[in-house]
Amino acid sequence: MLKNSSVARACSAAAFLSIAAPAGAELKGNDALTAVYELILSAQFDRADAEIRRACPPAPTEACRVLDAVSVWWRIQLDPDDRSRDRLLNDRARVAVKAADGWTRREPASAEAWFYLGAAYAPLVQWQVLRGERVAAARNGNRIREALERALQIDPAMADAHFGIGVYEYYADVASAAAKVVRWLLWLPGGDRADGLERIDRTRTSGSLLRAEADFQRYVIDIWYEHKPDEALAILKSLDARYPENPIFLQRIAEMYDTHLHDARASAAAWQMLIDRARNDRVHDAARVLALAERRRRAIF
Repeated sequence: MLKNSSVARACSAAAFLSIAAPAGAELKGNDALTAVYELILSAQFDRADAEIRRACPPAPTEACRVLDAVSVWWRIQLDPDDRSRDRLLNDRARVAVKAADGWTRREPASAEAWFYLGAAYAPLVQWQVLRGERVAAARNGNRIREALERALQIDPAMADAHFGIGVYEYYADVASAAAKVVRWLLWLPGGDRADGLERIDRTRTSGSLLRAEADFQRYVIDIWYEHKPDEALAILKSLDARYPENPIFLQRIAEMYDTHLHDARASAAAWQMLIDRARNDRVHDAARVLALAERRRRAIF
């Protein structure tokens, strides 16, 4: 199961990865960026890193700097107790933010530039939530919202920009009392749960690159905040079917059966499926995943 609420919130922050094409116009190099993003979600990180080098150009350099950071974040998310990549994540995120910020200064009327600025902050915010840096995460989360709102002001057809805004709106509304105090002290705007969910679901149904991220975000919301385990489980099964080499989805399925649905047999079966994949080297980091899955399966009975 998820070890604590910090990990859960960090997973929810994955929703801020707003690297998506406008509904009415494609990002430059969209096909190459899409291919890289699919590799990241499939936990094929070495291949993704190689493809990033080939994607830019024709895609903007700023887009690839964002993907550099996103790739590291997903590695961390698979094994959050491993802090060996924390410095690399921070370094890559800073490079991405600096590059995207420079683009907005050169071309302040470019919706794409503001879009990537919002995306550039995303991996950093997720890491800050994971490591308990709530004040910094709140400030940077608001920067994501501001950048995406600026992008939509310039180009209202940029439908996927609603996703990051929706995540802010939702969590600003449902956050704990302590988190709301932090928001109030920082003079950050409040949220709207219903509007946030509508924006997230809009991306799930009509997004370009972000449908899987939006699905993963909705799973986190449904299991931890909306208390809809059946809907959350269906989402995870869909993600696992699409990205079977990424162990996180099947691991979460096994944990959900145990912790939320109280179905020990189904949980054991899911762990066994993950064991089989690891033994056949069909998941990322197979040795670690095998040890984890075998230990967790034994603990059930």
